[in-house]
Amino acid sequence: MFIKLAFKSLLDRKGSVLLSLIAMTVSIFVLLSVEHIRFHTKESFSSTLSGVDLVVGAKTGDLNLLLYSIFRIGKPTNNISWHSFKTFAKSPKVNWVVPLSLGDSHKGYPVLGTNNDYFRHYSYGEKNKLIFKKGRVFIELFDVVLGSEIARKLNYQIGDNLVISHGISRISFVTHDDMPFKIVGILNPTGTPVDRTLHVSLRAIEAIHDDVKYNSQDKKDLITEKKTDNQELVPQSISAFMIGLKSKITTFQFQREINNYPNESLLAVLPGVVLSELWQIMGLVENSLLLISVLIFLSACLGVSAILLSSIRERIREIHLLRAIGASPIFIFMILESEALIITLASIVIAIFLASVALYFGQSFLVSQLGLNIGNTFFSELSLLTLGTITLTSLIVSLVPAVYAYFQSNK
Repeated sequence: MFIKLAFKSLLDRKGSVLLSLIAMTVSIFVLLSVEHIRFHTKESFSSTLSGVDLVVGAKTGDLNLLLYSIFRIGKPTNNISWHSFKTFAKSPKVNWVVPLSLGDSHKGYPVLGTNNDYFRHYSYGEKNKLIFKKGRVFIELFDVVLGSEIARKLNYQIGDNLVISHGISRISFVTHDDMPFKIVGILNPTGTPVDRTLHVSLRAIEAIHDDVKYNSQDKKDLITEKKTDNQELVPQSISAFMIGLKSKITTFQFQREINNYPNESLLAVLPGVVLSELWQIMGLVENSLLLISVLIFLSACLGVSAILLSSIRERIREIHLLRAIGASPIFIFMILESEALIITLASIVIAIFLASVALYFGQSFLVSQLGLNIGNTFFSELSLLTLGTITLTSLIVSLVPAVYAYFQSNK
């Protein structure tokens, strides 16, 4: 009864109601989108690295170790000896290990020296594996595999050559022009630091760092793979390494074993724990976005309330007519609340539709351009809680015109 009368009343004032509906829809669209992106960005950030039990590096802070080894931000305070890496790699508790060697770059993008186990064991999100968009893993000494962002922004293709520079700055005065790398693979977008990383073999890193040992003919031999078995290409040290254990139960025990390693000062961290700590540092930005969207929604609610309040003066005759046919003040009160509820629910439906369409068609753009893996469904526990809060807030704000109509009906 209330809903039917409220709906007809809204149709009689469709001009002002349409403006209210648009304002409310836009505000709910912004609130839902920001909250949805905020939640999934946090989930994506926390799962930048999945399936890895420990990340090991030289003794430093937990955050610093993860920043330079996984996010390629900053540089290690020290390296790890190859002997220590091989010692822990041979442990019966270890299922797999992946070495990481950092410190070089190409046009500001970090270069990662590793082996092919990296492409087999590195995973992100819900244990998603790295997938090649084009090409293959590196096989020859001077092969390089690019992340999607590098290939897109620098317009590189399979078969192109590039030169690696010493250091991690965008401008470098020390380059290896005489040892160019050939692009053999380009990875799919992942929304992780992998997208902006060049991947080469450890042997290649060792070759370019020891290029002073080689004369012109030796360098040609390296490039043509005539010295691939040379023991000089075995690295002496690496920046860090990732560990996957056979049993999760042994994680803390093995972590203590690494941290107490007598032959070298090492640090092992649990990536999931450190990622959560890192996200807390970014909490101010997260909360600021939420506050802005909430304020936008509240302003829309107040706008709807103001429109309903201003319409009461025009509807005095309607209110008195309803009172004359036996409607109580509570009935008038419920009609106003029902009108606010109809506008809110209609705005929610439209906002969800628009946001779902926008996320569906913008999914690839968000991943490739912004590195965000965002789900396109709003039907989650968080979304339902947000929608319930939106509806309740709208009803509370609309109490002002509803109470005013209640007292007007008593006159």
